[in-house]
Amino acid sequence: MQGRKTKVLVVDDSLLFRETLAKGIAKDASIEVVGTAADPFEARDKILEFEPDVMTLDVEMPKMNGIEFLRRLMPQYPIPVVVVSAVDGVVFDALDAGAVDFVAKPDYKAGRSVDLVINELILKVKIASTAKVNHFKINIEDKKVVNSSSFGKRNKLIVIGASTGGTEAIDSILKSLPKEMPGMLIVQHMPPVFTKLYADRLNNSCALEVREAKNRDKVEQGTVLIAPGDQHMRIKRISNDYYVECFKGEKVNGHCPSVDVLFESVAPYADKNFIGIILTGMGADGARGLLAMRLKGARTIGQDEKTSIVYGMPKVAYTIGAVEKQSALENIPSLIYSMVAGR
Repeated sequence: MQGRKTKVLVVDDSLLFRETLAKGIAKDASIEVVGTAADPFEARDKILEFEPDVMTLDVEMPKMNGIEFLRRLMPQYPIPVVVVSAVDGVVFDALDAGAVDFVAKPDYKAGRSVDLVINELILKVKIASTAKVNHFKINIEDKKVVNSSSFGKRNKLIVIGASTGGTEAIDSILKSLPKEMPGMLIVQHMPPVFTKLYADRLNNSCALEVREAKNRDKVEQGTVLIAPGDQHMRIKRISNDYYVECFKGEKVNGHCPSVDVLFESVAPYADKNFIGIILTGMGADGARGLLAMRLKGARTIGQDEKTSIVYGMPKVAYTIGAVEKQSALENIPSLIYSMVAGR
């Protein structure tokens, strides 16, 4: 017996693009487009009328932009939202306002056809339909750590992997960490170009230096390297130092960059001075690599179900025994402190 279809509301001020998206995603047998809207006020009425499971939302619209609409909507009527936007840092404002994920609009110069966008949107709508959005807003108090300048000597590396919901989870963790932290490497499933925008955004909001990784970048204390959106990232040790290799490759677990590629490259060097962290996201990417790290003695953390937007990647990692400590997102920074301090 076929399961219930996911009801979707498509919101975009362009009639042509709105209808193109609606017809495109409706071709998937598991999706039913219950309505379309040209602006937030029409969308509000359609939400009340049709009670959609997921809404796709343009950012630039008349009367009220998508960001302001999200900020007003989510506290009153939490609904999983996938933003459809041009390549712009504004998507991170949308994620901060409560959107689950985003899809970049067609760009033929960049090889992004309408069909490609529709296929991505179908996948992300399906993921969003499983997301929890009765949002917890996490307030992490500023924490002061004694002798934090010794962090870099005591721990060699912290690695983090995340997917859906991860942009905000990573942001909340990094904002609470001091600049003296060991070098950190992050794989967040995200398209090209957006990873640079994301790294710049993080760099402006936390004490650490955050940048998109480049091939042969050295892993250094106080620096966070984000894997480029279309390249895998792994580490290599030369003498007593670690460097990253960024390279094009086939998708692993459906992703490039892949969390497993990073974690599995870390495993041969791992000991108690390494920390692996797996956060919210759909699928199983990172679970196998995190287990390999733990078996070599690394400390490992998994985000818990309650605070995960999508409890997929952390669940698989926990189930196979890769997670030493499972934790609510707001407690992960203090766990990192403890592990860095050798406790």
